[in-house]
Amino acid sequence: MAVTKSNLAMRLLTAAVAVPVILFLLYKCPPYAFYFLAFPAALVGSFELFAMTHPGDRVSQVVGVLLAAAASLLVWFFGHDTRVLLTLLVAIPLLGPLLTLIRVGDISTAALRACAMGFGPLFVALPMTMLAMLRRDMQDDGPGYVLVTLMFAWLADTGGYFAGRFLGKHKLYELVSPKKTVEGAVGGLAGSVVGALLASLVYLPAFPLAHSIPLAIVASALGQAGDLGESLLKRSTGVKDSGAIVPGHGGVLDRIDALLLTSTAVYLYMLWVHH
Repeated sequence: MAVTKSNLAMRLLTAAVAVPVILFLLYKCPPYAFYFLAFPAALVGSFELFAMTHPGDRVSQVVGVLLAAAASLLVWFFGHDTRVLLTLLVAIPLLGPLLTLIRVGDISTAALRACAMGFGPLFVALPMTMLAMLRRDMQDDGPGYVLVTLMFAWLADTGGYFAGRFLGKHKLYELVSPKKTVEGAVGGLAGSVVGALLASLVYLPAFPLAHSIPLAIVASALGQAGDLGESLLKRSTGVKDSGAIVPGHGGVLDRIDALLLTSTAVYLYMLWVHH
């Protein structure tokens, strides 16, 4: 997400407030405490998404958020039951077109709204829930794995900002995000690698460099793709920011767009490799 010099100070101030709160929840509170942060963030992000795809339709926006809440709660409490997961992954996409039949509205945008209602409740809610599940399921190492996931996203954003600002010359994907550059993307990858080095060498020795660095590169690349994906949604719906709830950052979805994919990448790594 591109930022300007004028709001950099506000971003730093917001981080100075948010980071201690997150660290306290991760290291000093029981696992469910962090879910109490991730869950409302998922709901606000979902609302911002549906505000873009269903402008002016408050009923559909609320329905979408309720479906996101149901998806998050089911995965948090019953995520190890394959029957629940299969039902969830089939039922919600099918509900998208069915619910749109009830509120057709402008027929020219009905397909967009049907697809958005089918994927939107899963798009934001499940990755944020998986981030909280890292804290819970990885036991004593859980806080460290959540922290490194956040660092993959945040240091990529920071590295991308400074590399793009001072070195950026070649456009990365001008049609979707005119300010992003190839140099910024490389800086983002470097930022995530720094996060991997800090994790493996300082606070998470259970995460070896042979795993952390490749995962950092993959997670950072996916996170940057997630950032571009949200830019695509905003540009196609004529929205500048998803919201204004986070000072210096826009909306919640603007802040977590990369995190949605980095958290997914790290959680899937834990499922397929760590165990």
